[in-house]
Amino acid sequence: MKATQAERVLQYMNDFGSITQLEALNDLGCMRLASRISDLKKKGYPIESEVVAVKNRYQEDCYIKRYRLVVQS
Repeated sequence: MKATQAERVLQYMNDFGSITQLEALNDLGCMRLASRISDLKKKGYPIESEVVAVKNRYQEDCYIKRYRLVVQS
């Protein structure tokens, strides 16, 4: 059975620790990461986000969101 985008996003976070919109688009072909994160949260997955400063191609500050699974101990 083919994995859903949400399942792929979840697996990506498990494999790499976190995901951004650009990574979701480039690596998974997912154009609506925030929607997939919302789907996963509704299913009970503990996901947190942080705003990260990055530089764009013109070396200007931009802010993106990075999502990660909360590690439960």
